[in-house]
Amino acid sequence: MTAPKFTTLGCRLNAYETQAMQDLAGQAGLSNAVVVNTCAVTAEAVRKARQEIRRLRRENPGARLIVTGCAAQTEPETFTAMTEVDAVIGNTEKMMPGTWATMAADFIGETEKLMVDDIMSVTETAGHLIDGFGTRSRAYVQVQNGCDHRCTFCIIPYGRGNSRSVPAGVVVDQIRRLVDRGFNEVVLTGVDLTSWGADLPAAPRLGDLVMRILRLVPDLPRLRISSIDSIEVDENLMAAIATEPRLMPHLHLSLQHGDDLILKRMKRRHLRDDAIRFAEEARRLRPDMTFGADIIAGFPTETEAQFENSLALVEACDLTWLHVFPYSARPGTPAARIPNKVDGGTIKARAARLRAAGEAQVTRHLAAQVGRTHRILMEAPDMGRTEQFTEVRFARSQPEGDIVTARIAGTADQTLLA
Repeated sequence: MTAPKFTTLGCRLNAYETQAMQDLAGQAGLSNAVVVNTCAVTAEAVRKARQEIRRLRRENPGARLIVTGCAAQTEPETFTAMTEVDAVIGNTEKMMPGTWATMAADFIGETEKLMVDDIMSVTETAGHLIDGFGTRSRAYVQVQNGCDHRCTFCIIPYGRGNSRSVPAGVVVDQIRRLVDRGFNEVVLTGVDLTSWGADLPAAPRLGDLVMRILRLVPDLPRLRISSIDSIEVDENLMAAIATEPRLMPHLHLSLQHGDDLILKRMKRRHLRDDAIRFAEEARRLRPDMTFGADIIAGFPTETEAQFENSLALVEACDLTWLHVFPYSARPGTPAARIPNKVDGGTIKARAARLRAAGEAQVTRHLAAQVGRTHRILMEAPDMGRTEQFTEVRFARSQPEGDIVTARIAGTADQTLLA
């Protein structure tokens, strides 16, 4: 028997779910199979998925090839039409033990080749919490899935379904287990993290969850939250930023653009000034706060002046870590039907300018750390990250998984040196 091979494309949540699938597949006895967990965030992501599937088929001619993930959910016909593919599994089905029992059977019939149901009908979070996904130092805990918003450029709700939350008690119990196993940092993840709790009794907010974790798991050294929608941040989360040193001073913001008209056409829930106000207030409460952000270049109708507003937002919010997305139309989204598209060359050039602005911000941030002392979580013997998630390289090996205190001596290749 040959253990199945898993390939993950896309976000950290996908990587989390791949490990959950590995556990389910192992329990079912699946062997001699290749599983591809796809991403659908851009048209390029789907193209890369098809490319990866063809490569894996060439390298594994005798294995069954199973495709799942967001691209499989949003356009299953694309993958069932590929001769390289034996089965296509939806995002709900991939977390069901019975699915993997079916996949472990000797033969996949026509009725099992396509197992993709209506994701919008899902109302509960799948019971696939796992202990300890990640490195030896950092674990990721999925507390939320899906999204109730309908940004005009985004296909993800159609791949993930509506928002649903993991109850706080379940989250706290899992984090306790992780701390008992020696993890020094836990990251809360989800598709739309700031919507956590809206579907639970009494509709708690993300800040309530953060405060509860920090109160009930006093031995957890570091808690980190992943991408958030700043307009949905609640009072308790702001209070945690101000008063809880164990909550890490690094927030990744889903901003997407810096121009009000484009934000409205994207159907975002904030305006430019909202983003700036949030960044200023968070940094006032926590002066060492750093920000990452998602920004899209070349959204339909984007003029040069509107793009310049995005470029200026990088400094206005003092963003450090940028994730720049060149706009690509996703069939089925409202933005794909907007006329007056920006040409591909202009999109590419604007994305490059945003990335250059981001690199300049990183350089400025790194220079400001020289001479300072940081508490660094070691991810490898010679590499760790500060509380602001800045990478640090060490000349001498350190215990992996430990939090070490070190003085920053210099910078090189967009990293700090200790």
